[in-house]
Amino acid sequence: TMGNWLVNHWFSAAVLAAWLGINIFLFTYYFLFFDRDERYFYTRAILGSALAWARASAKCLNFNSMLILLPVCRNLLSFLRGTCSCCRRTLRKQLDHNLTFHKLVAYALALLTAVHTIAHLFNLERYNQSQRATDSSLPAVLSKMHLQGSKWLNPIHSNQTTVEYVAFTTIPGLTGVIITLALILMVTSSTEFIRRNYFELFWYTHHLFLVYFAGLVIHGIAGLVRGQTEQSMVEVHPYHCAEYLPRRAQNCTHACCKDPEFGSIPAESWKWVLAPIILYVFERILRVWRAQQKVLVTKVVMHPARVLELQMQKKGFCMEVGQYIFVNCPAISPLEWHPFTLTSAPEEDFFSIHVRAAGDWTERLIDTFQLEIPRIEVDGPFGTASEDVFQYEVAMLVGAGIGVTPFASVLKSIWYKFQQADQTLKTKKIYFYWLCRDTGAFAWFNDLLASLEQKMAESGKADFLTYRLFLTGWDTSIANNVALHFDTATDTVTGLRHKTIFGRPMWNTEFAAVAAAHPRSVVGVFLCGPEALAKSLQKSCHQHSSLDPRKVKFYFNKENF
Repeated sequence: TMGNWLVNHWFSAAVLAAWLGINIFLFTYYFLFFDRDERYFYTRAILGSALAWARASAKCLNFNSMLILLPVCRNLLSFLRGTCSCCRRTLRKQLDHNLTFHKLVAYALALLTAVHTIAHLFNLERYNQSQRATDSSLPAVLSKMHLQGSKWLNPIHSNQTTVEYVAFTTIPGLTGVIITLALILMVTSSTEFIRRNYFELFWYTHHLFLVYFAGLVIHGIAGLVRGQTEQSMVEVHPYHCAEYLPRRAQNCTHACCKDPEFGSIPAESWKWVLAPIILYVFERILRVWRAQQKVLVTKVVMHPARVLELQMQKKGFCMEVGQYIFVNCPAISPLEWHPFTLTSAPEEDFFSIHVRAAGDWTERLIDTFQLEIPRIEVDGPFGTASEDVFQYEVAMLVGAGIGVTPFASVLKSIWYKFQQADQTLKTKKIYFYWLCRDTGAFAWFNDLLASLEQKMAESGKADFLTYRLFLTGWDTSIANNVALHFDTATDTVTGLRHKTIFGRPMWNTEFAAVAAAHPRSVVGVFLCGPEALAKSLQKSCHQHSSLDPRKVKFYFNKENF
């Protein structure tokens, strides 16, 4: 298990290091290339080092634009997960960090776009100054050459041209502005707050990626940044002839009298992004095809606090614990697909989700199901199974708020395995902690816990599951109610045998109790919840693990649901 943890983190670090390394290599290599290559001697005479900054960042932009679509090809990831099912599970689990990597690449794109844009603003300003210069300096002389033909070096051909004019009338300028606006909108609309509260805004804005890629492919076609042609390099090499350019006589006769000629750098963004775009097109076609397969809604349950439970069947559907599906309801929106964690166990003959009212789309879905059963489309399941839970003698499961959803599947599945005396199940004891802000959200999960509690008690295994419910947000009316019914057999908030605890858990106490109860066990700690909670659990795992290999050890696993 310690080996798993190390492999997991080592592999993540290796992927990150490789990505960073390639970015640094590309930037450094092309920066030095454009800063030193003799073909760009005259270009540098006008632009200085801003040329190298613009070109090096462009290469890294191409590289990251190539990567950005790959982590969101869900079916490609599922295929890879399937083909490497023989690999270590820890390696397969890395594929679940796909969205983290997608965000990382997106932030890199935003940073590189800023560098590229600022460098080009400097370039335009320097082109402008060189065009307007009336002296006989090298930049001024170069800017007046070949204004009529196609061999020019300075794209600004008249003193009337402004930087704004170039930015909004040339292909590179206009596409650059459009790409940057699309990127700004995509990055700002994908913050946690907007995704949680205005999912539709995030969903539709993110489809500006079509504009981004179209702009990117066209961006370099006009070739405004130029270098000296091979032919011209042979005839008038800058190292020999540059010093003569500003002070040539009219009737010049020596070898350097001919004007140097310039040509554009061929556009190459399309070469970088063509393969990922083709892959993504296939991905979308596959999604459409899979969505057409019939889904039968077998049961609809309306739980308190506006939580809708849907039980469904679909031919050939095969799920694992902890996986999720994407759901579309054409009656509400033909384009929107929303992810939901599966709350059923693989042992059941249906698959289910619990939909909480948390935005326009979910509100409309719940309203629609209260009137009729609309057509539902399902894509999935996706994600790596959370089978690690079954590998520990003792498991501590921590769910915060809606983060409890995947544990519905886990707890049900453990119960089925337990009943069927499944040999793969090593688990002897489960501690389950649920942290929740309001009582209403407990309702549907209560029913599940109550039925498990009853089944376990009936089969004489009442001590297999110990659960503790923590109500982190509560008011005086709840407190008074609790005070009145303090000595009842069941809890006043949940109706369960285990009492609800008000406030947050004291993790040191909880871990110390588990360590005392299982002095020689290996304990797996699983969390589906916020990052701050992950940090405190990780700290507790570390503090309460014994250095003696024969004694208790806590291993932390954060699930990416």
